[in-house]
Amino acid sequence: MRALSKQLTQKWLEAFMRLSQRVLAPFGRESATRLSLPLSGECRSGTVYLVGAGSGDMELLTLKAARLLMQADAVVYDRLVGDDVLGLIPSGTERYYVGKASGHHSVPQDEIGALIVSLAQAGKSVVRLKGGDPGVFGRMGEELGALANASISAEIVPGITAASAAAAGMGIPLTDRGHAQQLRFITAQLCREGGTPDWTNLARQDETLVFYMGLSKVDAICHGLRQAGLPDTWPIMLVANASQPEQQSLVGTLADMPVRLAAQPLPSPCLIMVGSVVSMVADSPAGSTLATNGDQTSS
Repeated sequence: MRALSKQLTQKWLEAFMRLSQRVLAPFGRESATRLSLPLSGECRSGTVYLVGAGSGDMELLTLKAARLLMQADAVVYDRLVGDDVLGLIPSGTERYYVGKASGHHSVPQDEIGALIVSLAQAGKSVVRLKGGDPGVFGRMGEELGALANASISAEIVPGITAASAAAAGMGIPLTDRGHAQQLRFITAQLCREGGTPDWTNLARQDETLVFYMGLSKVDAICHGLRQAGLPDTWPIMLVANASQPEQQSLVGTLADMPVRLAAQPLPSPCLIMVGSVVSMVADSPAGSTLATNGDQTSS
C-alpha cells in the first residue's frame, strides 16, 4: 500500500505540474516566475476538516481536499471513498475506517463524533473524509455539533455531490429552462418514525427530483409519484457508481422502472433522478455514447 500511495501521490503532483506549464506558457518566462497553482497551505493541528471526497473519480477531487489528505496527521473515512482517493494519503498517516452500509453501521455516529474529537484533542490535524459533499446527506451537522461541544475548530471543504456527477456523466443538466426551474435533493431513507415523503408536493412537472440512498425504494417512489398525479410516462433514471469506470445507468418511466430494475439490477450506491430533463439523455452526445457503452443500460 505504501508503494501505491507514493505512486498515486507522484501521479497527482505530475498532473498539477503539467497543468501549470500549460497555464503559464502564454505568459513567457518572466510571468511564469510570478504565477503558480496554490497547492500549499496550512493543515492546522487540533483542527478537524470535514472534506468531500467527491463522487469517486479522483480527478474530480478539489485541490484543497487533495492537499489536506497529503498533510493531515489522521484521516477518518467512509465506505464510499474510492481507493484512488485513499491512495493520496501518505503511508505514515493514521487511518480510521468508519464506513456505513445499508442496514449495517460499522461504527455508531456518536462514536465517530467522539473519535474525531479525541484525535483533535490529542493535537492532531484531522481530515474527516466523506463521499460526495459532506453537507448533502452526510450527517455533517451531527459531527459539527460534537466538535462545537468540545470547542474544536472545524473547517468544511465541499465536494462534488453524486447528483452533479450523475447528470454530468449522462450529459444532461439538472435544471433547464425548458424542463425544470427547480431542483430538489431527497433522502429515500425514511429514518423518522412514521415518516413518508409528501408525494403530492413532490409530484411537479417543472422540477428535477434526485433521490439519494433509494435503490431499495424504487417501487415505492414510482408508485407514490404516480398516485400523486405524475403521468405513467414520466421519465426516471437510475445511475449507479456515478463518474466511476463501472458507472451503470437505467432509463425508463415511472410505470416500467420497477420491472426494468428487476430484470437488470444495479449495484449500490445508486442515484434516482426523476424529471423531464431525463428525456434529454438520448439527445446528448455524452448520453448517446454512454448508452452504447458495455457498462451502461438504457431505454
